[in-house]
Amino acid sequence: MSGTDGFDPDGVKCVVWDLDGTLWDEIAVESATDDLPTPRPSALAAIDALAARGVLSSIASRSAPSVLDRLDAVPQVRARFLAPQVSWQDKSESLRRIAKDLGIAVDALVLVDDSPYERAEVEALLPGVRTLAPEDVPALLAAFEGREVTAESRERVRRYRTEETRRAEGERFEGSREEFLRWCGMRLTVGAATADEVPRALELAARTHRLNSSGLTPDRLRELASSDGHELYTARMTDRFGEYGIIGAALVDRTRRADGGAPAIWSVPLLALSCRVAGRGAAAAFLFRLMERAREAGAEEFRVTLRPTDANLEMRILLRQAGLRRTDAAATTATTATATTATATSTTPAATAPATAADPAVLGRTLRGDLPRSPVWLHVSDREDTEA
Repeated sequence: MSGTDGFDPDGVKCVVWDLDGTLWDEIAVESATDDLPTPRPSALAAIDALAARGVLSSIASRSAPSVLDRLDAVPQVRARFLAPQVSWQDKSESLRRIAKDLGIAVDALVLVDDSPYERAEVEALLPGVRTLAPEDVPALLAAFEGREVTAESRERVRRYRTEETRRAEGERFEGSREEFLRWCGMRLTVGAATADEVPRALELAARTHRLNSSGLTPDRLRELASSDGHELYTARMTDRFGEYGIIGAALVDRTRRADGGAPAIWSVPLLALSCRVAGRGAAAAFLFRLMERAREAGAEEFRVTLRPTDANLEMRILLRQAGLRRTDAAATTATTATATTATATSTTPAATAPATAADPAVLGRTLRGDLPRSPVWLHVSDREDTEA
């Protein structure tokens, strides 16, 4: 997709910049010295403006890899970019690698490139990626004006840089993956969302796709979270490298009560987690702790609304591993029906339900007997306990 017509920025997580003719005017490999061309001030200002709104920047340049080595020698410029790719490979392949390194969907990328050929190549092989010419950048920035910026968004670039450090340490670590995760000292805290955490929960509902159970829209999530019998929970995580911040949100519906007054069923119309914690057990730990809290509150059954999409296979596998199976409960309650119709209002091709998406289903399991346990390398606690 080319240009900014009909552009909605909510699903954009990273803008990928070409170098020659885009970030700077000259061609770096043709320079007579080892000095890099001077970056355009307008490009650097745009990158900084995007970072202030939680949007990452990366590089995809078809040039000699030595250009990246020279860029490393200019830290005030290099620090602006995450997971840069400088090689002679196709731009589409560079974008795939950037998305993989950052742990985000390819469709969450935007490419800025002065070459119509390079833009066309990406549009042909990655049709979900928006491509822009450098002159489109002001319109890109304008699309973000007036959008709410959460504290988590402002910290996103710094946290992704911390993630690069984690990844580098993991590559150097001499031991198994589990031993590395134990060494990281990861801690997850779960608790009812405070007022200042609600915007981040809404952001997770809108921006997460891989670990999103139902695609409930932020507007509907806000409405339900403030209604009787519903409560919004969040999960925070830290490790030896620093804070991840709020990485998970879950809306709990406790309106179905047994004769004794205790909630007979805890239903979860939305479970959403940041892709930054994929592969570390945080999604499982959050889900399992919600199950435990449900049982402690007297509930006998735990349910999750699931709308299968092309993006959320990871979430579907997690729910199955947690013992949740399709129930006979109708998936057309007011909450679920709204989630069904609202999914299409999510803001990027990756967020919208694909044509092959199934109708929402309700998955459930009993809370009697043994419940699944969190990974041994992750310490899980309730926020109420840590703040006592």
